[in-house]
Amino acid sequence: MHVVIIGNGIAGVTAALALRKRRRDWKITLVSGESDAFFSRTALMYVYMGHMRLQDTLPYEPWFWQERRLDRVRGWVVHVDTAAHRLTFDDGRTLAWDKLIVATGSTPNRFGWPGEDLPGVQGLYSLQDLEALERHSVGASRAAVVGGGLIGVELAEMLHSRGMHVTLLARESAYWNNALPTAEAEMVGGVIRAAGIDLRLSTELGAIEAGDHGRAAAVRTGAGERLPAQIVGLTAGVRPSLGAVAGAGLDAGRGLRVNAQLRTSHPDVYACGDCAEIVDDPERPGRVEQLWYTGRMQGEVCGANVAGEAQTYVRGVWFNSAKFFDLEWHTYGQVRAAASTRPPGERTHLWQDAARRRLLRVDTVDGAVVGMNALGLRQRQDVWTRWITEGRSMADILPRLGEANFDPEFSGKALGQAAGALREVQA
Repeated sequence: MHVVIIGNGIAGVTAALALRKRRRDWKITLVSGESDAFFSRTALMYVYMGHMRLQDTLPYEPWFWQERRLDRVRGWVVHVDTAAHRLTFDDGRTLAWDKLIVATGSTPNRFGWPGEDLPGVQGLYSLQDLEALERHSVGASRAAVVGGGLIGVELAEMLHSRGMHVTLLARESAYWNNALPTAEAEMVGGVIRAAGIDLRLSTELGAIEAGDHGRAAAVRTGAGERLPAQIVGLTAGVRPSLGAVAGAGLDAGRGLRVNAQLRTSHPDVYACGDCAEIVDDPERPGRVEQLWYTGRMQGEVCGANVAGEAQTYVRGVWFNSAKFFDLEWHTYGQVRAAASTRPPGERTHLWQDAARRRLLRVDTVDGAVVGMNALGLRQRQDVWTRWITEGRSMADILPRLGEANFDPEFSGKALGQAAGALREVQA
């Protein structure tokens, strides 16, 4: 049996390891046009900023792949023939497979902006994006970043670290307030501005202008303002990368449609990670989950199912974390961004320090904790997951906030203040 995996990111590599653990005699081949080895994608910003070397982002030593008997093929897949069980590379090579796992990840969104294909205009997702950013940074003094999410603030910090004047365009009225409640969004916006970024809210990109040498020279906002920029970062979200399987006859919507066992519409083809759209979950049908931990979980389930061990993907309690310059954010469970979307019985409880550097929000439904946001406070995922799963009440968790504290030296006093001051608010 030969299993080919397209993509060597967290989902693809986890699937390979899960499969090898169960099928020691099968041939497993990882295919990637991006890189020879799996690397930590979230660490790319630190490579650009000089905090890490690329080799420092490799979780496994070079001997690891041979020891696990995982073959690796470098190349871009341009066609998958599901009838012949064969894939074709852009240089004409072919590779036969018995079972296929598609783990091709995401690609940055583009919305047809004039000038979006100019040199100097790019997203930030792949190793090739990082290499392009290094080239574009030579001689650049001004940059514009379009998009008010996590990748946008990361790219703004990266460019700012090279001494560039950075303008960050976000169409929201407060930073990322489609995901963050008002207090958190305003707090993050304040941190971005304090770091020296020119944050423009309620501002959309109109067009990108070329300069004398044919590369990006400026952006024009939707209101017509011209902002010089030799680098334009497009970070308005990502979408599943499905170019490798276009024309393969697989059922696709937002991503490759899969069931809870990560099987596609073809019995010998599976998909996991950013490129997969899970369609048979009655609570969240048609969801695409573009997070590191969900990619890892899906890879594990996918590998097990390909090996013949039936498993069902269950995401569990949602969690995520990020860093906005020097401000850390943790979220667990469900926290709604807008008070208007709260159903009856849902309440939010908020504490924020006077300096607006620390915040704790806890949401409840009929008295049971369902989610939390923490800014400037490190919180333990396992503790909050247990509290949410068990449906603990505010009266139960407030005396125990110290159990969730991951940074006792610096935030213990703040948690004590939060426990004594958390109050119910309507926004």
